[in-house]
Amino acid sequence: MQATPPESEFKSKSGLKRIYSAFFYSIDGLKSAWQHEHAFRQELGLFVVGTIIALLLRISAFEKLVLIGVLVLVLIVELINSALEAVVDRISLERHPLSKNAKDFGSAAVLLTCLLAAATWVVVLFNRFY
Repeated sequence: MQATPPESEFKSKSGLKRIYSAFFYSIDGLKSAWQHEHAFRQELGLFVVGTIIALLLRISAFEKLVLIGVLVLVLIVELINSALEAVVDRISLERHPLSKNAKDFGSAAVLLTCLLAAATWVVVLFNRFY
C-alpha cells in the first residue's frame, strides 16, 4: 500500500478564499520581483514604453494586442526564471552543474521570449509601414 504524501500547510483549499488569497500572493510576487529583480524592472520599463507606443500606433486592435501580448509574455517568463533561480538558491548556493543548468535554461527561455517579442514588433511594424 502506498503512503499518502504529507500535505503542505501552505496549500490552499478551495472556494472564494483561495481566489482572494491567490490574488494577494500574486501581488506580493510582483512587489518582490520589483524590489529584488533588476531584469524584471528593466523589462517592466520596456513593457510600459512599448505599451504606450503600441496604443499610439495606427494599427489594428489585434496588432496592438499582439505587440503588447509579447511584452507581457517576456514579463511572465522573467517571473518564472526568477522563481527558478530562487528555488535553486534556496536549495544551495554551492556551485553545481545541475544548478547552473537550471539557471541557464531559465535564462535561455527569457532570451528566446525577448527574441520572439523583437521579431513580432519588427514584423508588425514592417508590414504596416513598408
